[in-house]
This record gives sequence, C-alpha cells and structure tokens, in this order.
Amino acid sequence: MGSLAYLETDSAAFTISALIVAAYYGFLNYKVRNNPTYTIHGVNALARSLWVEHIMRNASKDVMAVQTLRNWIMGASLMASTAALLIIGTLTLSGQTENISQSWHVLSVRQSIATELWILKVMLLLLDFIVAFFAFTMSVRLANHVVFMVNVPNQDAHHILSPKAVARRMQRAGRMFTIGMRAFFFAVPLVFWLFGPYFLLASSIGLVITLYHLDRTEPEEALEGATRKAAPTVVPIQAAKYAE
Repeated sequence: MGSLAYLETDSAAFTISALIVAAYYGFLNYKVRNNPTYTIHGVNALARSLWVEHIMRNASKDVMAVQTLRNWIMGASLMASTAALLIIGTLTLSGQTENISQSWHVLSVRQSIATELWILKVMLLLLDFIVAFFAFTMSVRLANHVVFMVNVPNQDAHHILSPKAVARRMQRAGRMFTIGMRAFFFAVPLVFWLFGPYFLLASSIGLVITLYHLDRTEPEEALEGATRKAAPTVVPIQAAKYAE
C-alpha cells in the first residue's frame, strides 16, 4: 500500500506539473498570435530573416556571414556534446538504482519508493536529454546547409535558393536550437523529481516563472521611455544665450 500511495502522489505531481507547463505555453501561443514579437523568440526569428536577406543582397558581407554561422555551429556543437555527456551520466545513474534511490528521497515526506518508479523517472530524464541532443544536432546540420546557400552568387538561378527560402531554413535551425535549450530547461524539474514529487511541483512553478521573465520582450512603452532617458538633452542656442 505504501508503494501504491507513493506512485499515486508522483503521478499526481507529474500531471499537475505537465498541466502548468502546458498552460504556460498555451498562454504564450495566444499572446504570439496577436503580437509575433511578444516573445524574444519572435524577435530573434525576425532578426534572422532580415539578416539572411541582407547578407544575400550584399556580396561584400560574405566573410561576416561565414564567421557568424561558424559561431552558431560552434555553440550548437558544444550544446550537443553537453547533451551527449548528460546522456552517458544518466545511463550510469540508471545502473545504480538500488544504491541511491533511497538516499535521494531522504528529504521526501514519504520514505519508501518503488524501484520501477525510480527507473521510470531516470528514463524520462534520459529521453529529455536525447531530445536535446537531437535538436542541437539538427541545428548544426541546418546551419551547415545555410553556410553554402547564403553565399550563392546568383540567387535567381533557382527559387529554392532565394533569400526567403534560405531564411526559412535558417529559421528551422533556430527553432531546433530553441527546442534543445527548452529540453535542458525541462530537465531541471525532472532532476528534482528524483528527490520527490513535491520538489517536482516547486521546481516546475519556479521554471515557469523564470521562463515568463526570460521569454517576454520589453514592452514598447518601456523601450520608448528608456530611449528618451538615454537621449542627450539638447538646449537651443538662443535659450542658452538667455540663460546666461
């Protein structure tokens, strides 16, 4: 009965956490429909499209394009390597179920835990890291394609090599990179779940609050206010003369 009650608690905590995250993304999609630049992802997508079109219409920018894409590929490759290391670490963790499943739940309200439940948690964490690895790898693959396309001298040779078509491929690389980063973020609640269901709930709420502040762009009113504050005060010459 103890293991069954613990399983029910974990299932309820996981369901509530999934609903919290789903509700957050539902809210985000609703806001994006009305304002595509409501999130930083929309702003980045717009910037990537304009960047590709600018590069392909200015032949003198080819070196800058290659350097920028090289930095992109290096960053995505680093994240893919990190995901691979985390996959290996998670597989190692799965082989030590009997040794650490009890000790990791020392802070939990309920002290008993079924071995099957522990393995399920580790497998979900492993799946999350595999998704991150695949997403970052696909981002590298798509960016490698863009390296060649962005420097094509005659974009009118084929419609698939037009600036808009290349920009769409660049957008796919950006979306894959974003998916990989989200998978890393979602790994935080899954790791806390290893310590107990209540840690899962707390970390999921904290993650949503953090993402809400990170995903939003600054309101236009705030940007305009910051621009006005940053603008130097210009005193007309005649006014300054009278002031003297």
